[in-house]
Amino acid sequence: MTVRMPVELAQARLTLAEVARHGGGVAATEDARALRSAFMAAHTDAVYDELTAGRSRGLRLAELAQAAATAFPGLVPTREQLARERALPQADKDGHEIDQGIFFRHVLRSPSAGPHLLDAMLRPTPRALSLLPDFLATGDVDLGSVRLERRGGAARLTMCRDDCLNAEDDRQVDDMETAVDLALLDPGVEVGLLRGGVMTHPRYRGKRVFSAGINLKALHAGGISLVDFLLRRELGYIHKLQRGVLVEDGASWRTPTLAKPWVAAVDTFAIGGGAQLLLVFDHVLAASDAYFSLPAAAEGIVPGAANLRLTRHAGPRLARQIILGGRRIRADEPAAALLVDEVHEPDRLDRAVERSLERMRGPAVTANRHMLNLAEESPDEFRRYLAEFALQQALRMYSTDVLDKVGRFSAEKRVQPR
Repeated sequence: MTVRMPVELAQARLTLAEVARHGGGVAATEDARALRSAFMAAHTDAVYDELTAGRSRGLRLAELAQAAATAFPGLVPTREQLARERALPQADKDGHEIDQGIFFRHVLRSPSAGPHLLDAMLRPTPRALSLLPDFLATGDVDLGSVRLERRGGAARLTMCRDDCLNAEDDRQVDDMETAVDLALLDPGVEVGLLRGGVMTHPRYRGKRVFSAGINLKALHAGGISLVDFLLRRELGYIHKLQRGVLVEDGASWRTPTLAKPWVAAVDTFAIGGGAQLLLVFDHVLAASDAYFSLPAAAEGIVPGAANLRLTRHAGPRLARQIILGGRRIRADEPAAALLVDEVHEPDRLDRAVERSLERMRGPAVTANRHMLNLAEESPDEFRRYLAEFALQQALRMYSTDVLDKVGRFSAEKRVQPR
């Protein structure tokens, strides 16, 4: 399929390529981005159809961005541009990922291209498919930052980045999506559990920790990417936790996805991205000494889809207190009931988790969670939110205040929760 465009926009495409080759100051960058946005506004569906052969093949985020860089020079950064930027601290980059944000904003806004991309991201990853035979045989796999074990009909995912208190980066997002895929594809798994592992950090030695959120040191060093972390995280494993994994198994007349109920157990704290995760789980337990926070405004970034989901869970006032004001919610205070289903003393949490897993294995749980998820958040609502998130988060990643904050954080000698 060939993209056809008016002469004036064909000329705009040439202008974009020329600007991309020669660079320029702030004004030139702004003009180039305005042209890119205008081009995509007029031709999103035609561009997407050419990249995906008329939507006959599904391309994941990184594949789609690379295909666009090749087929439409100057529209998004090339692999070489991204590789050069990847080696630089965040503050020294030129911000080419903002152009990816423009591109994905338009793709996700499209009522035809956007759902197709969502489906492509719900398919199992090649890494998970390659590991599946061994996991089916052994029921155990160590992915590096995540360990996965099948026991008693439950897939037990343990986040084990004790070097950073389970703060997430590109590596952990890849491991998490692989683990979620394996759990969903395994017919011996009826329910999933996510929990933090035991830490070796001096302040938390011997204790489980759920998650310290985004790895700000990695962000400062330039190691957090828009496509492979910020967008893949939302459209990949978190969306799969909610909707399931898309498969071609001959039973698509029933449902095209394999979905299962999920339980989360929070020890010590769930900060930032850790707290975001809880909003898609079917049952959440916490130790009585744990706390939750989403310090997005303090960090200067957008907390994934939490702005969409937290208001539904906690109401608009409390959501603003948490996201804009940085309010920390303790598991033992009344407001925690809006985020957590059960709170137990730390020494009783293990037994409570097992009881919860048993309840979630009920025969009608999967069908009812499917209907609840549809009622609470339609795929189109999620898609439209992520379209705006793609651009706003890209802009925040390169804002002066964020660069200053992550720079100060990286200068600290001790890893500690924010």
